[in-house]
Amino acid sequence: MTEQQAITNFLKYSGQQAIAPQAALVDCDGVLYDSMKNHTRAWVKLMQKNGIRCTRDEFYLYEGMTGTEIIKMKFKQGAGKNITDDEALALYGVKTRYFHELGEMPMMTGATAVLTALKELGLKRIVVTGSQQATILDRIDNDYPGLFDGRITGFDVHRGKPSPEPYMKGAMQAGCKPGQCLVIENAPLGVQSGHAAGCFTIGVTTGPIPEKDLYKAGADIVYPSMQALAEVLPQLLAAMQAKG
Repeated sequence: MTEQQAITNFLKYSGQQAIAPQAALVDCDGVLYDSMKNHTRAWVKLMQKNGIRCTRDEFYLYEGMTGTEIIKMKFKQGAGKNITDDEALALYGVKTRYFHELGEMPMMTGATAVLTALKELGLKRIVVTGSQQATILDRIDNDYPGLFDGRITGFDVHRGKPSPEPYMKGAMQAGCKPGQCLVIENAPLGVQSGHAAGCFTIGVTTGPIPEKDLYKAGADIVYPSMQALAEVLPQLLAAMQAKG
C-alpha cells in the first residue's frame, strides 16, 4: 500500500473531500515503549496465580482494552466469575506490581523522531492509551518532554478500545474532528478504535502481530517500525495536503 493509495482509499470510504490533519493521537504501549513483552508476562502470572488458563500471545490481542476490562473478561471466561470494579482494580494493582518486577521498559526506537516530526509539522500530539498505571503515565512526561499536548487514559473513558470512545475523546481534547486526526497504533483493537472513530489510522508492526492483521482491523497504512514512520511523515503529510 502506497501513501497515495492509502489517502485515496480513506477519502473514498470516509466521504471526506480532503484530509487536513490537525492532530496525532498516539498509543502508548508498543508505540512509545517496547513494553508488551513484559506486560504479557505479567498478565500470564496474574492469571496463573488465580487458576485461569491463558497464553502470552492472547494478551497482544487484548492490548488497548483497559486493565480492568481485561480482568473482568478473563475471570468471566476462565473462572465463571463476575468480579466487581473494586476487585478488578485490586487485581490490576497486583498485575502492575508483577510488571514492575520485570524491570524498566525501554523507549521505542523511533518514537521521539516521530513525535518531533509531528511537532515540527504543526500537529498537536495527544497520548491515547488504555493504561491505568500511574508510573507509566508519569514516565511519558519525563521521557518525551514537551512532545505531548494532552492525554486520554483508561481513567477517562467508559469503554476502552476497540470502542471509538478513546480516539473520539482524543480528537475532542485536540480541538478538532476525528477526520482531521492521525492515529498511530500497533494493536488490532487500537486500530479498530481509531478506524471506528473516523481517523486516518496508521499501523506499526512493533510486535508479533503481522501487517495483514492490522490492515484487516482497519489500518489505512502500515509501517514496519516507528523509525520507518518517522522517515516518511513529511512526505505523507505533503501527500495529504496535495489531495486537498
